[in-house]
Amino acid sequence: MEGLTVRKIAKDLNVSVVTVRNWIKSGYLVELENGVICKESFKVFLNEIAGKRKLCSRANKLLKDGNNYSEVTKHLKELIRSGCSDEVGSMYEGMLSDSYRNREGIYYTPVWVVRDMLRGIKVGSRVKFLDPCCGSGNFLIEAIRCGVSPCNVYGVDVDENAVLIAKYRIKKEFGVDVGDNIRVLDFLDKASEVFCGLEFDLIFTNPPWGKKIDRVIRKKYAKLYGGGDSLDTASLFLAASLKFLRKGGFLGFLVQEAFFKVGSFEAIRKRVLEKKIIRFVDYGYVFRGISSRAYGLVIENERSRLSDTVVCQYGGKEYSRGVDSFLRNPKCIFNFWVSDKESKVIDHLYSIKHVTLKGRARWGLGIITGDNRRFCSDTPKDGYLPVYRGSDITKGGLKEPSTFIVNDFSKFQQVAPLELYHAKEKIIYRFISSELCFYCDTKQRYILNSANFFIPFGIGISSSQLVMLLNSDIIGWLFKKLFMTHKVLKSDLELLPIHYEYFLFYKKFKESDYLNYLGVVKTDDGSYSLKNKISG
Repeated sequence: MEGLTVRKIAKDLNVSVVTVRNWIKSGYLVELENGVICKESFKVFLNEIAGKRKLCSRANKLLKDGNNYSEVTKHLKELIRSGCSDEVGSMYEGMLSDSYRNREGIYYTPVWVVRDMLRGIKVGSRVKFLDPCCGSGNFLIEAIRCGVSPCNVYGVDVDENAVLIAKYRIKKEFGVDVGDNIRVLDFLDKASEVFCGLEFDLIFTNPPWGKKIDRVIRKKYAKLYGGGDSLDTASLFLAASLKFLRKGGFLGFLVQEAFFKVGSFEAIRKRVLEKKIIRFVDYGYVFRGISSRAYGLVIENERSRLSDTVVCQYGGKEYSRGVDSFLRNPKCIFNFWVSDKESKVIDHLYSIKHVTLKGRARWGLGIITGDNRRFCSDTPKDGYLPVYRGSDITKGGLKEPSTFIVNDFSKFQQVAPLELYHAKEKIIYRFISSELCFYCDTKQRYILNSANFFIPFGIGISSSQLVMLLNSDIIGWLFKKLFMTHKVLKSDLELLPIHYEYFLFYKKFKESDYLNYLGVVKTDDGSYSLKNKISG
């Protein structure tokens, strides 16, 4: 029988090899021999399964929504020749398929965001301005409107259509042909060659978020520009831009919220903390189809001092935070949604003697069946076992199981070692949740992947006591203020302080006793304050 390699299928569908192997494991594809797939089974997969059954949202989107770039290019050139539209940039973005925009990280910045990011920045005609991911030119045009001479505006982008639009818009509004100042160029790959010896006074951009680039290449760029372990394209563009920013110059980036709080961005956050941070801004959900909030950061290329303060704008409020408060955070998290008073409470909670789960737990992921409709039942059946979802876990106990899975774990995509499930005690918790919720399981239960679990050791307290601390209101508040996420990640749980000595003073857990032990009180607005700061 004719076959296709796993790697070819992965490449054609723009998914990982692991994803294809999971499809094989779930029975969607037939493997003729190691790494070779039956061509006929692949045809059936495309016609009857892909885009119909729930496999993986990104793969389905790519299968349903092809890249229409060549058609868009033709239509775009007709629009520009006609000179009929001042909104050609937004029209171009609307023409692109979702899959193409997702793969390339193309989401053009709204003009109101561009104007706000440049607000308060001193601009003169001699200032050199660069947008290393210029798209259709919103930052470039606003820079000229603010007073930068068109001959001092530089922009590059890998999308030739976007560059064409940017030049067209500048020529139409300002009557200037900027020539090679704006060009088709891969900034990460060619900046050191093209901009060698050049320094810019202002570098403002909205870099591609999570653009699909081979990991080996991303590592090369990280080493070249000093990005450390932060390999997302937003991090790489920021590290590269710093290389071309003159001393005393300003840099403004619009980035995804993960940049501010996820551990994989820690190295680039440390680079930012070396500079003078001017402000952090929450712009909310500004991009259609993107579930991440957009955050802005503006920094000055001057050495940071511990006495510096950062203007924080979040949720319609504005306040200042000392830069040292971000340095003290776990993973140097930029939790600018937290006030200065709340930041002091966080510092205090970490100052009290504690341990963490880091190196003190064995972790297990919930079961991923690969196709719940195929392997799960809403009612008990012969040969099926009860399994618990994250929503079944409450602080008061477990709900009765409403899901049952076939008792053949070899069919599933992911199963933790069974000896972990069968442990005498384990702590299970909701994974997809913005609230911490834990339960001490002593009956060797199974869980689906909306929940995860761990087996603690060396904490100094029992598993049930640990659950009481982790389920407390104050630790739940701390988790939100630090990580503000809808997923309870292992890496975040490993950073929470476990004040195990509480049980040396109190035999039972009570929230009021715990707050008294910690030296904090709950305020009327649902936050917390240090006891000795209440009267103030």
